[in-house]
Amino acid sequence: MAQVADPRLFAEPVKGINSMAIIVQHLHGNMKSRWKDFLTTDGEKSWRNRDGEFELSVESREHILTLWEEGWQYLFSALDQIDFDIDKVHITIRGEKHTVHEALIRQLAHYASHIGQIIYIAKIYAGDDWRSLSIPKGGSEAFNTDKRKANNF
Repeated sequence: MAQVADPRLFAEPVKGINSMAIIVQHLHGNMKSRWKDFLTTDGEKSWRNRDGEFELSVESREHILTLWEEGWQYLFSALDQIDFDIDKVHITIRGEKHTVHEALIRQLAHYASHIGQIIYIAKIYAGDDWRSLSIPKGGSEAFNTDKRKANNF
């Protein structure tokens, strides 16, 4: 999102496709619902308005980034509470029983999907100015050589 001008954060890349801002709103709502009090309450909280997450309510880059950070903090705070065998403790999401491990896998797959959407939209908007978040296209050999040298391999 850092590589995209502010107006693009709110724009639908194609009619009917969620903007980056909408995707962040949804991720925030999901993370808050799933991970707040996750050991004692169902992951789909009664106060969550999932449909509302897909109606734009943020108005600035700063607000988007605040929701982004808060959402991840719900997950990280939940992870800090785990001091037990995550395959033995069960939680619920929409009334469905999961081990903590299963819930983590489920949610991380969901988050990765939406983060991929954000990256793809941002890459389209940035065009030729896009700076790769990993190994740039055509740069694998140089990257691997540098890594091997750094690791004395």
